[in-house]
Amino acid sequence: MSKKLIAWSVLAMFVLVFGLAGCGQSSKPAEQPQAKVLKVGSDTAFAPFEFQDEKSKDYVGFDMDLIKAIGKQMGMEVQVQSMNFDGLIPALEAGNIDATISAMTITDERAKKVNFTKPYYKSGLSMVVKSDNNTLKSFKDLEGKRIAVQIGTTGADEAKKIKDAKIREFNTAPEAFMELKAGGVDAVVNDLPVNEYYIAQAGGKDAKTVGDPLTSEDYGIATSKKSTELADKLNKALDELKKNGEYEKIYVKWFGKKPPQ
Repeated sequence: MSKKLIAWSVLAMFVLVFGLAGCGQSSKPAEQPQAKVLKVGSDTAFAPFEFQDEKSKDYVGFDMDLIKAIGKQMGMEVQVQSMNFDGLIPALEAGNIDATISAMTITDERAKKVNFTKPYYKSGLSMVVKSDNNTLKSFKDLEGKRIAVQIGTTGADEAKKIKDAKIREFNTAPEAFMELKAGGVDAVVNDLPVNEYYIAQAGGKDAKTVGDPLTSEDYGIATSKKSTELADKLNKALDELKKNGEYEKIYVKWFGKKPPQ
């Protein structure tokens, strides 16, 4: 065999080997990019905004549907972490979560610690008493009475302003309602839609709302002060959901009526 023929043979072997190697690489399926995760904290005992379904054990509610829709709009996977309400802002500040949605009222005091999105729900505080109580008819009547509230909420803040009231704070709203049912307090002060939902679920047998709402409050999604870009993205996604009708669908699902304009 001539040197020229040997050289051509070696070249052919290189082409064959590297050609096959190339084919092997091209046949390998491309890896799918992982969806970015949005870690969201929530006090999941605040129906109808966030609570755990007894059968599926999934977190459900108006806030849960809304944040999942927002995450989808942003192309992010939402992971909900359940925690007590008074631990949400500290968790944001520590960087343990990216955002929180938990029927959180936008207040000047909270805004010093976190960034809020645009309001996504308008609420107010109301009072709940036992069904057979005909003496408590307004917040004025709560002077000197025993009041159950959820710790860290605006309901707790307002109740503490009532003259001579004896305030009992609980970690969750259901615990406050249970104390009322047991006769340990005279009233519960909490957000109006939460009070109405509790009464509806109880069939109106145990409790009733009385008086006019004490305040008008806006709920917002909170992010860390360091995450201004995330707050902007959440606002953009929320605006889009309101434009395409998805926000209204979620609102009607949980409250049986269209959102106020």
